[in-house]
Amino acid sequence: MRLPAIPFRRRLLVPVTATLMLGLPFAAQAEVAFQYDLVQMVLALVEPQSSGIGGGAFLMHHDGESVAAYDGRETAPAAVNGELFLDETGEPLAFMEAAASGLSVGVPGTLRMLELAHAEHGRLPWAELFGPAIHLAEQGFMVSPRLATSLASEQPLRDDPLGSVFYYPDGEPLQAGITLKNPALAAILREIAEHGSAALHEGSIAEDLVARVQGHHTRGGAMTTADLAGYEAKRRDPLCTAWMAYEVCGFPPPSSGHLTVMQILGVLEHLPEVDSVVEEGVPSEAWLHQFLEAARLAFADRGRYIADPDFVEAPGGDWSVMLSPDYLALRAELLGEESLGSGGAQPGNPGELATAWGQHPDQPEYGTSHISIVDEHGNAIAMTTTIEAAFGARILADGGTGLPGGYLLNNELTDFSFTPEDEAGNLIANRVEAGKRPRSSMSPTLVFDRDSGELVASLGSPGGAAIIHYTAKALVAMLDWGLDAQEALDLPHAITLGGPVFLEEGRFPTETLEALSARGHDVSERELVSGLQAIQRTESGFFGGADPRREGVVMGD
Repeated sequence: MRLPAIPFRRRLLVPVTATLMLGLPFAAQAEVAFQYDLVQMVLALVEPQSSGIGGGAFLMHHDGESVAAYDGRETAPAAVNGELFLDETGEPLAFMEAAASGLSVGVPGTLRMLELAHAEHGRLPWAELFGPAIHLAEQGFMVSPRLATSLASEQPLRDDPLGSVFYYPDGEPLQAGITLKNPALAAILREIAEHGSAALHEGSIAEDLVARVQGHHTRGGAMTTADLAGYEAKRRDPLCTAWMAYEVCGFPPPSSGHLTVMQILGVLEHLPEVDSVVEEGVPSEAWLHQFLEAARLAFADRGRYIADPDFVEAPGGDWSVMLSPDYLALRAELLGEESLGSGGAQPGNPGELATAWGQHPDQPEYGTSHISIVDEHGNAIAMTTTIEAAFGARILADGGTGLPGGYLLNNELTDFSFTPEDEAGNLIANRVEAGKRPRSSMSPTLVFDRDSGELVASLGSPGGAAIIHYTAKALVAMLDWGLDAQEALDLPHAITLGGPVFLEEGRFPTETLEALSARGHDVSERELVSGLQAIQRTESGFFGGADPRREGVVMGD
């Protein structure tokens, strides 16, 4: 399957899944590289800690002419309210106490979203897309080093009776290279292949899912079969923003990704140029200072304003108001040679609001996988997909099959604020409400040349709230600094959510940490495991990059 007009300098990008499909017949391989729904089914099997049919996803799709955004974000059950994650005394639960329970499970949306996108753009019959995943689930696949490492550090999953599929009888986790079969997932996927998303959202598989959530051994959730049956995927208008010579298209709320990424890039445009942006293969201290300060401002706005648009009005009635050049210029004026410091960045006033929202408290955010694909027909996708934390809610569902294995349920509701109000008594925009979609950081991104309209890049990343930093830096490195996709993804990371600064462990010279500290940043090092995937158009064709920190690969003809 070759592109007739545009050669490839490297193979097109898909995640680790593709390396596990090389043993399949060539006909199956040829379709794998260009079918995002097929890739997702295999991810549910081989990367269960990150995404799957029990979670949600955002898909950006370009059909050669227009861009569409497909929303498969999970929703809160009808019976929940803002006190979902408060204990008997009214205090917020500890994160893992909430996450590893039935309370955290949102109504999954991935399958309904994929089905909607397939109905509008699919070329192969729906049922054919499940063949490789079913084959691997029945015949087995080799456990990857990343899955083995995740299992070794996981405890709550061992407490789930169905979790034994991932462990030896003595409780030790499966090791890398061991063949793992998942007959329950194979049976479930056969039902979905034949009956569509209804197989998960109605009938015996849905009843089993609800039973697992409600009957959790620590804290049962409120999901019902009516919640599952009533879930609807949404086709949203993407947000497309002018930046340099490009049109950057990303996902609108309930994702905070595009708005926050573009606020960072927009503020940077209004700051003084630094003499050097990359020094000896790492971003310079001067550029990092500006990047981190811009992130502080963007995350302050994110915490105040962004939530499910079906529940929360945009500032000034239009989300793009947050990206107004005049507004971002005003925000940039707040920054100088010294850091604003932890908690020093306050939300701005991009537009009038009917409600004065409170500030979202700091909470952990985890998880996800990302897929970027371009095909011979001119279609391009960027899809970020998740069950939130590693192994989600640590609840496996076997669909009532009674077979070993199954699929993992998400803990996506922990992306809501655990408290419904801030300390001043103001309601928080991203609080828990029935039927609401929790705010996300997922940032699937498609970039186009503003003059020609040609696709320039597809990219995105896993990584919780740090997805925003990873994506923003990759855009700058590829499209401003002129690095190729792989060089951009190889660069070390630096993040702040408004408080301390974290630099990727072992990747920066001591002088960088000292210089940032001297500017007032609270700096430390930690592991920052992104999973960036990117495809970019170059003069000689498309070029793909896969993050060396995970098991992603670049594939295609």
